[in-house]
Amino acid sequence: MPASTLREKIMDKRRFKRGAGVLCHISSLPGPYGIGSLGSAAYKFVDFLAKSRVKYWQILPLVQTGYGDSPYQSVCCNSGNPYFIDLERLAREGLLTEEELEGARMPAGRVNYGELYKSRYATLRTAFSRFDISTPEFKEFVNSGLFDDYALFMSLKTRYGGTFRDFPRAYKHREGLAVSEFRRNNYANEYCFWQFLQFEFMRQWKALKTYANANGIQLIGDIPLYVAADSSDVWAHPELFLVDEDLNPTAVAGVPPDYFSATGQLWGNPLYDWDYAKSTGYRWWIDRFAHAYELYDIVRLDHFRGFDRYYAVPAGAPTAESGEWRNGPGLELFEAAERALGHLNIIAEDLGVIDDGVVALRSATGFPGMKIMLFAFDGNEGNDYLPQHITENSVTYTGTHDNDTAYGFVKDMPHERFEHFKKLVRAALRYEGVSYPLVTRTEAARALVKCALGSRSDICIIPIQDVLGLDNSARMNVPSVPSGNWQFRLEEVPGRQVAAWLRNAVKSSARL
Repeated sequence: MPASTLREKIMDKRRFKRGAGVLCHISSLPGPYGIGSLGSAAYKFVDFLAKSRVKYWQILPLVQTGYGDSPYQSVCCNSGNPYFIDLERLAREGLLTEEELEGARMPAGRVNYGELYKSRYATLRTAFSRFDISTPEFKEFVNSGLFDDYALFMSLKTRYGGTFRDFPRAYKHREGLAVSEFRRNNYANEYCFWQFLQFEFMRQWKALKTYANANGIQLIGDIPLYVAADSSDVWAHPELFLVDEDLNPTAVAGVPPDYFSATGQLWGNPLYDWDYAKSTGYRWWIDRFAHAYELYDIVRLDHFRGFDRYYAVPAGAPTAESGEWRNGPGLELFEAAERALGHLNIIAEDLGVIDDGVVALRSATGFPGMKIMLFAFDGNEGNDYLPQHITENSVTYTGTHDNDTAYGFVKDMPHERFEHFKKLVRAALRYEGVSYPLVTRTEAARALVKCALGSRSDICIIPIQDVLGLDNSARMNVPSVPSGNWQFRLEEVPGRQVAAWLRNAVKSSARL
């Protein structure tokens, strides 16, 4: 189908209903077990969103994290994070005792992933020891094959440790007879344990999604472009990636030097063999999208620019400075996906180094791009993120999980810069017809929220840190910093006063 025809067909369907949303990952929810879960606090958070009259809840990738704890580096791109399983529901199902629940408690505050790793899987194994793997529902789940690669991969990692490149050769190269024998010998214990984790996660997630949707809240999920080098995805489908005969990447993903880093960002993910993907009709990607739409109402497609051109860094390079740009699949991937699945609700994360090719691809698909208020007020009248340049088919944020909080952004500004910043924000508010006091730094952070909500974007998403006016101690991630990230947690689900403030802000921006 020609690009122009596709665009004409989908543009009238692509637009989202005008509304506001909140960005808060599951890990950031409060609770007594060391990390947010799909338990009671998640349902209370939905209630808070409904009282606030917002229409969208955005989260980060739900996946099981690996080394470094980043939701953008997973052992399986379709997995659910076992840490998010509600232990109290397992207790209600008779799989944990009250004493075991008490033993699983952890101190309040930031996520301690090291301690969580030491203790949580032991608790989940205890629950599994009481689980009946012969139930028809569980057998149907296992036989669907959705998590066969994952369960085999995690079982082998439990047995042999290290990365999959450290597996014995027959398992490393996934020789059919050897893998079948391993599955059979480990089926009732290790293999079904990992299936059990995904079974419980998916049941709990779908129940939460049903509750959110019933309360008028749509869920915005997040698909990373790349998968981790040590993942079941690369192990099970090496033909999809640029790897050598020993399954080592020949080039890895990253971005060139930019706003975040003078040497670029070296992500280390293996790159796709897009020629091979095309020869299969992009089947793997279509399956990945299909799974995503079982979990989410809308998908934020991370690093959208990589579908136009992607940055390839030679394997082993110490920084991302020596990389080169290569052509991605472009429009035909999304055409293939929409032929197979129908209309795709996608938000294109089009931040970073954006050129005409990325703009053309986003325009051809009709996907809304992202606008960031923290990037708007640099004094450049042509800045794309200024309200006068924002169009309806877009999604405006104060900031993302990779940015300062709004208050953190303004808190430590030198006085002269802050005074100039206030003038720029006042002008933007006047343009939007918004009246808001702007003297103190606290008011300046709130003004950024009001400015984002007042934009023409169909959707406006405010991180929970900015709803609460928190400083950078609550920041979620600092790109290129290898530790201390993804640990932010709420002390409690916001109450009536916060809901009332947010509801009034939503109402005044005509986003009810």
